[in-house]
Amino acid sequence: MRHFIVLLVLLGVCEGAKFGQLCSGNPTNQRRTSDKWGMGHYGAPRGSTRKHKGLDIKCQDGSEVYAPFDVELVRKVIVYNDPKKAAINNGIQLEGEGLCFKLFYVKPDKTSGRVKKGKKIGVMLQMQKVYPGITSHVHVQMCDGTNPTPYF
Repeated sequence: MRHFIVLLVLLGVCEGAKFGQLCSGNPTNQRRTSDKWGMGHYGAPRGSTRKHKGLDIKCQDGSEVYAPFDVELVRKVIVYNDPKKAAINNGIQLEGEGLCFKLFYVKPDKTSGRVKKGKKIGVMLQMQKVYPGITSHVHVQMCDGTNPTPYF
C-alpha cells in the first residue's frame, strides 16, 4: 500500500488538493459551460479530432488572477503559435500541493518565485478580442495531461 501511495504522489494524484479562488469576481470557481465557441469541460470536443485538455474557470477580461494555494511559479507559457491570437498568448506554469499545472490566458506579474494562496499572480487577458462572445475564462491544464476537474 505504501508503494501505491508514493506512486500516486509521483503521478501528481494528490488526494485532498483543492484549488482556491482563481479569479476575482468568481469566488466559487464557477466553470465555463457552453457558448458559441464550444464547451469548457475536460475532454470536450475541439474540432473533429482533438479534445479539450483542460478545465475552463470563468474570469472576466482584465480581472485579477490569484494563486489557488501556495505555489511556485515555474515559467511563462506560450499558448499559441498563431499571431492572430497574440492578445491571449500568455500563461504560466505553477507547482503546489504536489501538482504541476498551467493557467492559460493570464498575463503573469512574474514568472518565478513563490506566491501565497490568494495573492495576485497576474491579470486575465482580453479573450473577447480574439473570441467575441466566448465566456471569458482561465484554462487550467495539468502538466501531465490528466483531468483537473477533481481538484475543483
